[in-house]
Amino acid sequence: MRSPARGLSPSDGEEVSDSAPLLQGAPQAEAAPACCSARYNLAALAFFGFFVLYALRVNLSVALVDMVDSNTTLADNGTSKECAEHSASSKALHNQKSKRYQWDAETQGWILGSFFYGYIITQILGGYIASKVGSKLLLGFGILVTALFTLCTPIAADFGVGALIVLRVLEGLGEGVTFPAMHAMWSSWAPPLERSKLLSFSYAGASLGMVISLPLSGIICFYMNWTYVFYLFGIVGIIWFALWIWLVSDSPETHKSISQGEKEYIVSSLKNQLSSQKTVPWIPMLKSLPLWAIVVAHFSYNWMFYTLLTLLPTYMKEILRFNIQENGILSAVPYFGGWLCIILSGQAADHLRAKWNFSTICVRQIFSMIGMIGPAVFLVAAGFIGCDYSLAVAFLTISTTLGGFSSSGFSINHLDIAPSTLLENGKLFSVSLLLSMYLVPFSSRCLPKVKCRTGPSMTTMDTETEGTNK
Repeated sequence: MRSPARGLSPSDGEEVSDSAPLLQGAPQAEAAPACCSARYNLAALAFFGFFVLYALRVNLSVALVDMVDSNTTLADNGTSKECAEHSASSKALHNQKSKRYQWDAETQGWILGSFFYGYIITQILGGYIASKVGSKLLLGFGILVTALFTLCTPIAADFGVGALIVLRVLEGLGEGVTFPAMHAMWSSWAPPLERSKLLSFSYAGASLGMVISLPLSGIICFYMNWTYVFYLFGIVGIIWFALWIWLVSDSPETHKSISQGEKEYIVSSLKNQLSSQKTVPWIPMLKSLPLWAIVVAHFSYNWMFYTLLTLLPTYMKEILRFNIQENGILSAVPYFGGWLCIILSGQAADHLRAKWNFSTICVRQIFSMIGMIGPAVFLVAAGFIGCDYSLAVAFLTISTTLGGFSSSGFSINHLDIAPSTLLENGKLFSVSLLLSMYLVPFSSRCLPKVKCRTGPSMTTMDTETEGTNK
C-alpha cells in the first residue's frame, strides 16, 4: 500500500483517467467545512428518510407473524418441530386480543412478495419523473404515499387478502421512485471526493430503520396490538415529509441558506462532470459492460438482501422457534452490523481515494468483492448449522455486516460512470435497479423438500412434510 500522496501534480501531457486521483488537473475550490453544511444537512435528512422508508417496508414482516393464527402456519410447515421450543417464559402476558387471520404459508408469501411487484414498476419512472418535477418532490411524495398507505394496512387486512395485496403493491409503487430520485439529487450535491461518505451515510438510514423497526414492531405486537405498528410508522413518515419539504432543495443553486463558499465548492467540483447532452443514449448504455457489471452485482446482492429482509422474521419464528418479542430483536441484530459497516466503509473508501491515491475503480472493486463474497460465505454456512441458535444469529450478522461494504462499491458506481446530470444519473440507476429486480424471479431455484414460489426477491418457506410426493 502506498503512503498518502502529498503535493500531487499530473505529468506533462498525461491524461487524467480513473487510475489517477480525482483532484489532479485543474485547480479546485477549497473544500467547504462539513459541519452544519447544506450538503451534510441533506445527508442527515436523507438518512432519516431512508430510515422511515425501510421501517415502512419491513414492519409487515414482523407484524404478519402476529397477524396470522399460528395453528394455520403449523399445519402447513413440516419443519417447525425440528428445533425445540426454547423461549423463556415471560412474566408479561403476550397480547391475545388482536385480530388473527387464517392465512396459510402460500398466502403469506403473496402478501410479503406483492410489495416488490409495485416496486419494479416505478424503477424506470423514478429517473424520468425526477428530471421533470425534481428529486425533492419525487422522493418526498414517494415516502409520504407509502406512509399513508401504511396507515390503511389494518383496514385493508379486514377487507381481505386481495385488498392487502393491492395495498402492498401500491406501497411498492411509492417506494420504487425513492432510490433513483436520491441518486439524481446527489448527482448535483455530492463533490467527487465526498461521494462515498455522503451517499453511504444517507443510505445507512435504511439499515438503521431495520435495526429500530424490527425489534420495536416485535415489542408493540407483544405488549399492545399489531395495528399500532402501522399507525406509529405511518405517522413518523408524515412528520419526516414535512421536514423534507421545508428544509431541502434540489440543487445548491436553489438552496436558500447555503453559504457562498460551499455553493462554489460543490459547483466547481462537479463542473468537469457535467454533460451537455440533452438526450439519454439508451443504446450505448445497454451495450455498456460497466453498466451490466453493476446490474449483475445489483441483482446478486438484491437476491440475498431482499430474501433475507422479507423472510428473516419467519425463519426466526418457524425454524428457530423464537417468540414475537425475541423475533423482532434478533431479526434486527444483523442489520445493526450492516449499518455500522455502511458508515465506516464510506469513510474508508473516500480516505483511500483522497489520501492514499487509490483509483476509483480499484476502491469500487475491492469494496464490491468484500461486500459480495463475504456475505455469500456466511449465509451458505448458516444453512448447515441446524438448530444452533447462537451460531445462526452470528453467521447472519456477519453476513449482513460484510454486505455493508457494497454501499461504497457497486451501489454508488452509477455516479462514477454517468455524467452528473439529473436526467442521466437518475435513469441510469433506474435501469440498473429495474433490471436487477426484474431478473430475480427467473433465477429462483427450489431445494428438495421445499416448495418455492417465485416472485421479485421472494421465496416462501412453506416446506413439504415427509413422504409427500413431488
